[in-house]
Amino acid sequence: MSASLALALSVVMHVTWNLMARHLPRMSSPLWWVLLAHLALVAPWGFWELATTVIWTRELTLLLIVSATANVVYFTGLARAYEYAPVALVYPLVRSSPLIIAIWGSWFFGQELPSVAWAGIGISVLGLWIMASSARQGSDRQAFRWALLAMLATSVYSLSDKAATPHIPSFMGLVGFLSVGYLASWLAMTLHMRHRAKRWAPAQRISLFSMLVGGTCIGLAYALVIHAMRTLPAAEVVSYTNSGIVVATGLSIVVFNDRAGWRRRVLGAVIITSGLGVLAAR
Repeated sequence: MSASLALALSVVMHVTWNLMARHLPRMSSPLWWVLLAHLALVAPWGFWELATTVIWTRELTLLLIVSATANVVYFTGLARAYEYAPVALVYPLVRSSPLIIAIWGSWFFGQELPSVAWAGIGISVLGLWIMASSARQGSDRQAFRWALLAMLATSVYSLSDKAATPHIPSFMGLVGFLSVGYLASWLAMTLHMRHRAKRWAPAQRISLFSMLVGGTCIGLAYALVIHAMRTLPAAEVVSYTNSGIVVATGLSIVVFNDRAGWRRRVLGAVIITSGLGVLAAR
């Protein structure tokens, strides 16, 4: 599968999940449910591929530990941010990681990007922050801290996952690799819930349909992203996936009549699209 096709499929899944997540009650802890669905439906096949087709080295083991740890931090930060602010504020902030990924990739891995790529990534990140500013509600300061933590964790696991791709020949092996992090994240969320609310599961459930769709999208979409990283820089790949936010924004305004802060959201979407256009034109 080509990188462009993988990114296109990933964007479709990101849009589907993004639109669905906007309408799920935050008190139901939807991330917990969709991670559980992924672990039940998709992860076993991935674990099998990871165990039978991969030659394990010390480097790959270290990358798996780093990736899984960063995933735990990411989902913890994302879940906590959602406690204080809606998806419309939190998600664009979290998705503004490509600039950090590009900086860290340059510093630690010697990955070189042309000036026009830096410009495209920077413009798209500016659009994300403008879009996030359209949702001024909830405890923004608390949400920002947790969203920033999730963003930094995204940059860590994105770089470690790209470094792991030469060691993992099959697509389902990539699914297994990221599912280790998802399992660790789900266990951490469960233990946190047990400590905080004395429960092993959220008090409120999401629908079975939401679990099935979310569980499929949340794992396979990112596995497609990792697959695209086989041939493209991590910062560029993650930037391109943010086109899903642009599509989801347009659909939420036009189809679902979600007009809250629509002018700033449209402005942010236009700037994101402009940045991605600069990036693609290089």
